[in-house]
Amino acid sequence: MMLLSSLAYLYFLAAAALAVPAQEKRVHHQAGLSDHVHDDSQNYQYDHEAFLGKEEAKTFDQLTPEESKDRLAKIVDRIDTDKDGYVTHPELHQWIKHRQRRYIEENVNKHWKDYDENRDDKIAWEEYKNTTYGYYLGEEFSDVEDKDTYKSMLARDERRFKAADKDRDGIATREEFTAFLHPEEFDYMKDVVVQETMEDIDKDGDGKINLYEYIGDMYTMEDGESEPDWVQTERKHFGEFRDVNKDGYLDANEVAQWVLPGEVDHADNEAKHLIHETDTNKDGRLTLSEVLDQTDYFRTSTITDYGGMRVEEHDEL
Repeated sequence: MMLLSSLAYLYFLAAAALAVPAQEKRVHHQAGLSDHVHDDSQNYQYDHEAFLGKEEAKTFDQLTPEESKDRLAKIVDRIDTDKDGYVTHPELHQWIKHRQRRYIEENVNKHWKDYDENRDDKIAWEEYKNTTYGYYLGEEFSDVEDKDTYKSMLARDERRFKAADKDRDGIATREEFTAFLHPEEFDYMKDVVVQETMEDIDKDGDGKINLYEYIGDMYTMEDGESEPDWVQTERKHFGEFRDVNKDGYLDANEVAQWVLPGEVDHADNEAKHLIHETDTNKDGRLTLSEVLDQTDYFRTSTITDYGGMRVEEHDEL
């Protein structure tokens, strides 16, 4: 059976528990600049993927120092849209936003080919269901060890598909399918994001999240292990910030305030951060020499390209 790619959103949340600090794990920003924590005291992997793009960053890591500098020079030339020899904050901001959009487009295009069985440039729910779950549907998941989980996944997929299907015709256009795969990118899908988050964390099914569930979603203590400082901080955050009405629980509105941070522009913040860290003469802009002097830093930034550090002539901003 094909990978249940529409559930990448769900799987990401589960996998993130192993790698991402609690305060970042459930928060849905715009298209992911990086899955890594933004902590320069540890490494620059977040910046690397923000500047280069997730897939491009992987490719970039395999280049020689000379090849890295040559590739960076081409990217800097692309970012410098007015060709004045400087990369300004607006230009860098626009580039990172472009990388975000491209990542989503490429992700949708990749899955589009898998699910559009009749090649009519639309994806019906039946096409998606049959391609994703088809092998098991006839047997009602009898061959699956945890068939209740698969049935739940199917129901969840169908609910999200119907929510993304704005005209309710059972067929997804490319935009609707994008909303299905990336609901956090669409205002009309925000309720789905909140609902799925609630379902993931609310283990006792009472429709709200208590402190035990909140911490349990982020951290499980091993035998003989002391609780990390960040967990203690999250306990405080639950009571002081997350639980707005101070009733000891998070309801749907409070979860929305937590996981959907509103108008925060993380591409803008990343552009400011990169310039601050690499602008050696502090004139508020970057030259090619400043970028090349910080090759190792930019090797670990999402600026370079979500699709593999490509710098094709036809790939316009």
